[in-house]
Amino acid sequence: MNEIAARLSDWSQLVLAFVSRPAFIAQAAIICVLFAASWALGWWAEPRLEARAREIKGYPGVLRLIVVLLRRLRWIAFVLLLTAALVLVRSFEWPANDRVLSSVLLLALAWLVISVVSHLLRNRLLGRLVAVFGWIYVAAAILGITDDLAAVLDSLAFQFGNNRWSLLWGLKVIFVFGVLLWIAFSLGNVLDHQIQRSDELTPSLRILVGKMLRITLLVIGVLIGLSGLDIDLTVFAVFAGALGVGLGFGLQRVVSNFISGIVILLDRSIEPGDTISLADTFGWVKELRARFVSVVTRDGREYLIPNEDFITKEVINWSYTDELVRLDVKFRASYEADPHAVRALAIEAATGVPRVVDEPSPACWLASFGEYSLEFLLRFWIKDPQRGLASIQGTVLLAVWDKLKEAGVEVPYPRREIRVSGPIEVRGT
Repeated sequence: MNEIAARLSDWSQLVLAFVSRPAFIAQAAIICVLFAASWALGWWAEPRLEARAREIKGYPGVLRLIVVLLRRLRWIAFVLLLTAALVLVRSFEWPANDRVLSSVLLLALAWLVISVVSHLLRNRLLGRLVAVFGWIYVAAAILGITDDLAAVLDSLAFQFGNNRWSLLWGLKVIFVFGVLLWIAFSLGNVLDHQIQRSDELTPSLRILVGKMLRITLLVIGVLIGLSGLDIDLTVFAVFAGALGVGLGFGLQRVVSNFISGIVILLDRSIEPGDTISLADTFGWVKELRARFVSVVTRDGREYLIPNEDFITKEVINWSYTDELVRLDVKFRASYEADPHAVRALAIEAATGVPRVVDEPSPACWLASFGEYSLEFLLRFWIKDPQRGLASIQGTVLLAVWDKLKEAGVEVPYPRREIRVSGPIEVRGT
């Protein structure tokens, strides 16, 4: 701490001596005027130019880059005005020392470039961290205080066993691992996108290869970071033991779901696009993830079901080995109707429904003699259960109703007759 205080005292004395010079005051005044002018110019021009840029259609990438640049129009104007002022100062050779103008110009230009690059990152938090820490490092390099800043950060340290951990070392670890993990995730996303577009692999195999590729790239990135920073792996022995206990207790279900997801992908029991039923959930598989399976139902709800449930519970996969799904509907006809004609009418009605396949063909049987009607069972097949089962059953029943009505066949309903024997006495009030 004494060393830090001494360095801060030296820096403060140098700063005070420097800012009291007339050349500094003149350049500071120029910088303030140009900064205000650039902010006013940006405030006036930015909304107008952005409205014109929004008219660009069909080029989302170009539009995004233009909008990012327009959002920094103030800084662009500030850099251009500083450049012009620096040229004029050097032309008139006043003030003789233009270090303040040139330094501020470099700092503004560095912030402009870093902010544009960081804003192109999809992750906002990552973009802000890259912008702040990147500009701090560039600013230190421009001002020539990188060695002093590194010494101050390195002095903020503590001893842990035989290892010395400093703030400088921690920042290096964060930077190296951040860059490596970002590269690993980005490269993994690109390769996974290419794999998902391959027609030579099955859907489940694409997902499995993509997941294994991402994990491999992540492990390689971590190993490169550990070797590049010369980190002693024995330091993490205690943390590894704690992590093992955590996996055994707190993360047991997470690990179970992850392993279950690998098993599902390997045995290909469930694939994207399959129609499944699990407990009260009926829908089609949208996506297989490391921890859960995304199932979309007919009402538009998306259920995130843990992978473990597909291993331990009973699952109905309507399209596991065959796309064909058999459905049954029941209906009744009057005893006065000819059952042979009713069967033919029901088969004709089901055949005319668009979603019902022709092969296997629909079939109809007389199921039983009911209390007041003949009971029939109509059986048919479809290939698209993801479009709903109740809807096609209702459509087929309506088609049967129309055919029976057209043929004059009565669809009976319960009737009750009450017979009273003997006289009935009616009393009036």
